[in-house]
Amino acid sequence: MVLPFTHEPFTDFTKKENRKAFEDALEQVKGEFGKDYNLVIGGERIATKKKNQSINPSNKEQVIGTVSQADTELVEKAFQSAKEAFKTWSQWDPKVRAEILFRAAAIVRRRKHEFSATMVYEAGKPWGQADADTAEGIDFMEYYGRQMIELSEGKEINDRPGENNEYIYQPTGVGVTIPPWNFAFAIVCGTTIAPIVAGNTVLQKPAEDTPIIAAKLVEVLEEAGLPKGVLNFVPGDPSEIGDYLVDHPTTKFVNFTGSRATGTRIYEKAAKVQEGQKHLKHVVVEMGGKDTIIVDKDSDLDLAADSIVNSAFGFQGQKCSACSRAVIHEDVYDEVLEKSIELTKKLSVGDPVNDTFMGPVINQKQFDKITGYIDIGKEEGELKFGGESESSKGYFIHPTIFADLDSKAKIMQEEIFGPVVGFTKAKDFDHMLDIANDTDYGLTGAVISNNREHLNRARKEFNVGNLYFNRGCTAAIVGYHPFGGFKMSGTDAKAGGPDYLQNFLQAKTVSEQL
Repeated sequence: MVLPFTHEPFTDFTKKENRKAFEDALEQVKGEFGKDYNLVIGGERIATKKKNQSINPSNKEQVIGTVSQADTELVEKAFQSAKEAFKTWSQWDPKVRAEILFRAAAIVRRRKHEFSATMVYEAGKPWGQADADTAEGIDFMEYYGRQMIELSEGKEINDRPGENNEYIYQPTGVGVTIPPWNFAFAIVCGTTIAPIVAGNTVLQKPAEDTPIIAAKLVEVLEEAGLPKGVLNFVPGDPSEIGDYLVDHPTTKFVNFTGSRATGTRIYEKAAKVQEGQKHLKHVVVEMGGKDTIIVDKDSDLDLAADSIVNSAFGFQGQKCSACSRAVIHEDVYDEVLEKSIELTKKLSVGDPVNDTFMGPVINQKQFDKITGYIDIGKEEGELKFGGESESSKGYFIHPTIFADLDSKAKIMQEEIFGPVVGFTKAKDFDHMLDIANDTDYGLTGAVISNNREHLNRARKEFNVGNLYFNRGCTAAIVGYHPFGGFKMSGTDAKAGGPDYLQNFLQAKTVSEQL
């Protein structure tokens, strides 16, 4: 009997024993610095001459590890390995496939602090954010395993006299997973194990900035009993192997999370039928957001400020769900702005090893992009707090608040993916909704209000995939808040929800005349 799904609890770091355990894990991971990580193709570990160094964004001189890089010849070998493994893996009892995920979840749970500590170093994640990331990965394994067991029964359809009908699901084949660096374990895990538990085989190309935590996931799945060739670990330069992965005629699906530019390119390329391809590729893309918190005049203003600050600056604003726009009713605008500034002043910025609220942004490219937007913001609005940055040792940017922005301003329209939030006034609720919906994206949003009529209007009129009332717009939990957005935020696949696995399954009707 499989117990009902329950969310993996977060670690309480106010307890001395938990802090000590995490500090020990940080030392353990530090002791592994400089280790080499190889490709995994058909269960074989392959070292290559071309390497990628994983760098600590808090300390650019610190190399976390070195990862071999695949070329197209090795990717081709991975495709052939995945094709061969699919022949048997697709025939496994779905319940037995699910049991591998449950065992993997138990292994990660026992090594939870190690995985979180790895992300503190490799992704610059503060303790609490890293702990939540690991917990989410565990949740994905537990949840998708249960979902597959349920789907293995098929769905009930109607019979007629003298006719027996079945509606069943079967796996699609070999697919490609391309996860991001920001949820370095959770999204890597979820986007990889969902198609696998559905009976498919996968080539995973991890993010260049965070390949080591992805390599640890591969190790865990092997330990849990995943057969050789089901998951092939092929890190590499996207300019060298990216198109090859997407274009390959064997590819049945592409599961991508990342930038809009890359996501739309994958979507376009996957639509082309290649020579030898006998199917249409299914594409799941999650491409980002420009997320808004609306604050009504009839609302808890302390809650509003807390929601804005935590949603804007958690993990340095490097979440596709992060609040980057605060749309405030003009009657309470000044008060909410002031409360938000006061809360932001209390946030600590520094090396997350030391349990700061904010750490570094991920790399030089992102640092330059974000500081560039800060410069733009100084021209478009009033810098009320922050704006400082420092990159001599690591990529640190302080939480930044701009006020009195026009809703059409660049920093109110374009995804920044950093610790920058813009405030703008609205004259009434209609005006708030107009501003909130006036963006290319539609991922998350929140409404802080005690007006039930306005909340009910927002249910239908606030055009986002994940809408939250009287709380922040980040921190979706698997099984509670299925995640995915509208418009240019992606295909709204709703990760961590009851429909997600069907992206990697084919529905089949079997009808027998009796």
